[in-house]
Amino acid sequence: MKQNRNLVLIVLFIVLSLLVGFTAGRFYRINLPLAGLKMLRTEQNKINEVLNVIATNYVDTVDVKRLTEGAVAEMLNDLDPHSSYIPAAEVETANEDLESSFSGIGISFNMPDDTILVISIISGGPAEKAGLMPFDKIITVDDSIIAGKKLNQNKLVRMLRGPKNSKVVLGIKRGNSNDLAEFELTRGDIPNTSVDVFYKVADDIGYIKVSKFARSTYSEFLTAIAKLKEQGVKGFIIDLRDNPGGYMEAAIYMINEFLPKGDMIVYTEGKAYTRMNTHSNGKGTCQDVPLVVLINELSGSASEIFSGAIQDNDRGLIIGRRSFGKGLVQTKLPLSDKSELLLTIARYYTPSGRCIQKEYELGNAEEYSMDLNNRYMHGEFYSADSIKMNDSLVYKTTGGRTVYGGGGIMPDIFIPRDTVGITSYYSNVINTGVLYQFSLVYSDIHHDELNKFGDYHKLYEYLKSQPLINEFADFAASKGIKKRPVLIDISKKLIENQLHAYIIRNFFDYEGFYPIFLKDDATLNKAVEVIRNGNWKP
Repeated sequence: MKQNRNLVLIVLFIVLSLLVGFTAGRFYRINLPLAGLKMLRTEQNKINEVLNVIATNYVDTVDVKRLTEGAVAEMLNDLDPHSSYIPAAEVETANEDLESSFSGIGISFNMPDDTILVISIISGGPAEKAGLMPFDKIITVDDSIIAGKKLNQNKLVRMLRGPKNSKVVLGIKRGNSNDLAEFELTRGDIPNTSVDVFYKVADDIGYIKVSKFARSTYSEFLTAIAKLKEQGVKGFIIDLRDNPGGYMEAAIYMINEFLPKGDMIVYTEGKAYTRMNTHSNGKGTCQDVPLVVLINELSGSASEIFSGAIQDNDRGLIIGRRSFGKGLVQTKLPLSDKSELLLTIARYYTPSGRCIQKEYELGNAEEYSMDLNNRYMHGEFYSADSIKMNDSLVYKTTGGRTVYGGGGIMPDIFIPRDTVGITSYYSNVINTGVLYQFSLVYSDIHHDELNKFGDYHKLYEYLKSQPLINEFADFAASKGIKKRPVLIDISKKLIENQLHAYIIRNFFDYEGFYPIFLKDDATLNKAVEVIRNGNWKP
């Protein structure tokens, strides 16, 4: 997508995001055979012995619990890059992002400066019931002043979320008023959606954006399909770009909608994990419709299960760039203190028999996390010719096409990153967040005027008539980004498109955002083209 067309800084951001946990794509299995546990008794005693010696004889008092936590985490670090240790205090929130709901107040917010700005209110949630409104500013939470403190956003989320039925008091500043109004909210269940948007992208073609594979993804997906069919849609584009994975079961159920009875979807196998085959049951509602799946370098795990099954069964086309390459299966193992191990127990294989897990070295997560940076530096994001597939890992689809194992899903049609309009000025305003900040500030200042439009199409037409690029350049200059008229002119189309999309999102959420944001997207446009021309079948 065009917003990702930045250079080294965005690649570094990708790498950092992977360092903090590309462990989605988890497959939970309750009854795991604990083979070999008795054989480890001597080693376990040795660990306990060392800790006891330190606690008893070390010159200073030590925190044995802290030493134990560190030792366990270090042991997991010596395994594959996706095995990890989850301390007891973090278990509750570790998988919250993949559940169907969480307990909170029902707002989305951002911090353009140092104060929380409410962007949208979830319908039927506690915030709506209490009377909060978009573009309210949250000054206090209970007895704590949070405005002007530049607090970490994760900390703010923890302050706003909490146990169901617990209460929180917010101090709100609204509009130009200098008064602080207090609102008491009772936290409740907030839906956690993963199908970001679905809409009729062209003629009888439907587009569905899936951002993760969560507990409720399959039901959301079925709803999207049903509503699009009501609109006359007869072909589907499933966008899994930037989708890191999630629950494997959700991906399996979704794949089943597109395959005839008996087709292999995926199989898993490990040293202590008996091979498990999964086939389609023939009850899918979209077995004959045209299908295209979009992927990129941040499509991982369950996204690769989905695209691999479609590709290996010659069911549809895969368009985009080579996927991440995560073919390891994790399970949660609870420990006695309520902490958990997220342990790799198996590999998953696509129908042709390939494991798309990329190479890794035990205990070397740092090198593993640099893979995307290496791909970028090697030119892979811009040229398919720079990608060297492993000729020793050749497999065949059901139709006899050649596919490769050992490093992600290679798309049937490669679409490079588009560099048209990219300048150093554009990269600067994207990487510093200034472009997004402007969209928030502009929406706040002009809220009453922009909020009167009944649909995003009308708001879009209005925004196109406004001198946004000039106002934005002035705003960016006030943030220390020097005006560069020549570079601004080169990047004008890109900047305006993103300004329009982000401002519209503040009023119409993703339903208005994606149709504008993706209107010139090369990958999506190619998908529409192949379905229109009847070339979607491999």
